[in-house]
Amino acid sequence: MCRAIAAGSGWTVVSLDYRLAPENPYPAALEDCLDAYAWLLRTAPKYGIDPNRIAVGGDAAGGNLAAALCLSRRDEDRPLPVTQVLAYPAVDGTFTAPSWSEFADSPFLGAADARWLWDQYVGRGCRVDDHLAAPMRAQSLRGLPPALILTAEVDPIRDDAEAYAARLRHDGVSVSLIRYTGVFHGFFTEVNVFAQARRAIDEVCRHLRDFARV
Repeated sequence: MCRAIAAGSGWTVVSLDYRLAPENPYPAALEDCLDAYAWLLRTAPKYGIDPNRIAVGGDAAGGNLAAALCLSRRDEDRPLPVTQVLAYPAVDGTFTAPSWSEFADSPFLGAADARWLWDQYVGRGCRVDDHLAAPMRAQSLRGLPPALILTAEVDPIRDDAEAYAARLRHDGVSVSLIRYTGVFHGFFTEVNVFAQARRAIDEVCRHLRDFARV
């Protein structure tokens, strides 16, 4: 996936490994992302990267972290990424949207699995309204970078991700939202398996090329 995005967009892609739950629950993974982003800003010229033109993105848990990174940097009034690319991001921990019932037994990720994973991530002591754990809980999304949000039709997370896109748009953030039909959670990384994955990668590449021209 990273190679495909780099080849199709012309952007340098930096893929981050971060500490995992449950051994390292929230906010460990987010702290790693914030540290890595700060490091990249400092060292970007060494790698031929424009520090003023850095995007962030991720799928599922990675989408959560990319969204939370943008929120954290906005809250601290620090320079923001030029855009955020979120593929079926996990942005809410309430599990109340209709898709959680409609696709409770969907392939690859069912509702019970997702709840268990969420519990491992947040651990103990995380407030349910902590917007850096669950970006949908933010009081405002104003001032965040433009977003490309991709969702899968057969995915319990679908409605949460699409509601996040609606909230971004309501708060004045430019958003492109695309739902891919006939596919389930995790399809985005299956570049050589699903035609919809290839289409999604192409859309991400087009989005990044547009920002390269800004």
